[in-house]
Amino acid sequence: MARIEIYTTQWCSFCARAKALLDAHGLMYEEISLDAHPDFRQRLVELSGRWTVPQIIVDGTPIGGFSELRALERSGDLAA
Repeated sequence: MARIEIYTTQWCSFCARAKALLDAHGLMYEEISLDAHPDFRQRLVELSGRWTVPQIIVDGTPIGGFSELRALERSGDLAA
């Protein structure tokens, strides 16, 4: 099974949507909350090249945020 990490903040509605989508498909993930890290945007840029949340990493490869996750679901590739 793939290792999924999702970088989130409490105030992000797209973070909640991404987690709900993963939950709906029964996919396990590790949530990394960035609320206590004032420099979290720099950390995200270093990890994924993007500064927005959520950022989703699958097996060490950044896939993007909620929109990209949703596109994977629609194409049928999320299950893979």
